Amino acid sequence: MPRAFILVLDSLGIGWAPDADQYGDAGADTLGHIAEACARGEADRDGLRTGPLALPCMASLGLGLAAQLATGTVPPNLKSPVLRGRFAAAREVSRGKDTPSGHWELAGVPVSFDWGLFPPDYPSFPRELTEAIIGQGDLPGILGNRAASGTEILKELGEEHMRSHKPICYTSADSVFQIAAHERTFGLDRLLRLCELVRELLSGYNIGRVIARPFVGEPGNFTRTANRRDYALEPPAPTLLDKLKDARREVVSVGKISDIFAHRGITKAVKGPDSATLFDLVETEAAHAPNGSLIFANFVEFDSEWGHRRDVAGYAAALEYIDARIAAFIPKLKPGDLAVITADHGCDPTWKGTDHTRECVPVLLFGPPVLPGSAGLRDTFADVGQTVAAHLGIEPLESGEVISLD
Repeated sequence: MPRAFILVLDSLGIGWAPDADQYGDAGADTLGHIAEACARGEADRDGLRTGPLALPCMASLGLGLAAQLATGTVPPNLKSPVLRGRFAAAREVSRGKDTPSGHWELAGVPVSFDWGLFPPDYPSFPRELTEAIIGQGDLPGILGNRAASGTEILKELGEEHMRSHKPICYTSADSVFQIAAHERTFGLDRLLRLCELVRELLSGYNIGRVIARPFVGEPGNFTRTANRRDYALEPPAPTLLDKLKDARREVVSVGKISDIFAHRGITKAVKGPDSATLFDLVETEAAHAPNGSLIFANFVEFDSEWGHRRDVAGYAAALEYIDARIAAFIPKLKPGDLAVITADHGCDPTWKGTDHTRECVPVLLFGPPVLPGSAGLRDTFADVGQTVAAHLGIEPLESGEVISLD
């Protein structure tokens, strides 16, 4: 019986979606704009990287050709002389451009409802909600209460937070309530308990995630830690993960996948602080994962460290690193294994603002059973989940079509 791997390069969009104008994102192109900046020498950084974007492995799996399906153009330096995988570009049918929407749709459950959103300007949060949080959380108050960049609001309010012990609460263009607190002066356990309380208090607001954003350091030198935790709503219907678990298959979450699915459908969860550690965990789990299992990994740093922070050089260097890891991983696949590289949305580091961008995503399928070729432009991310379900021999999902591997 075969195995499957879904590797989500969080935020690696490949060109604006047909409905991107509804989100203010017509023209956004995460991969294309990074490749163009590299080709112009605008993404060179001493000690990090130089020159055109070099992704020989993913280009040979069809990454540049997938981008061409979305935009009509192969990004600079992503045309490979050989093709070793089946490639596609997928459009999102879910509403919004947030992490849960993208991942749930990848797993066969598109989001048909509108997420709750908070207004960007102070005060973002309803008075009755903040009063409940302060009272039930035994807090002296809260700071922030508006939309903000996570790193910028730490610079602005981190020192006051350490002095007052008031947590920093903020939102974004996504359906989120984020809480930042210092691990030493406020306490990590206290922050996580507070996030659990807020998750309960948000019942009825239809907010996708409460995100714990712990940090350390001193004023002028704050650093967010790897102890982030996402408290997501549960998917509205059984996902690929639920169906695999019900079939007594092993479902391994690597990174924040377990949080995104509210820990549903997971048999084992492992986490790490960065992409290098997360890929190590993928390889460790792959070495002994049984037949019929799924390893589902999210590499969040593309989004959190480089997309949202508008760091083109950092994003490019991270792509080049993960490309080398994928090249080394391919020979370790066993006969019958299917691997899929994809994304959940875009986060174009050259685009205006610091939010996600509504984009198509790559679907790169490879492994011993896959014949190279194009699978075209797909109408939903759910084709990924449906293809994995068919490959692993479980009942079909309610959404999506199977991508032919031959």
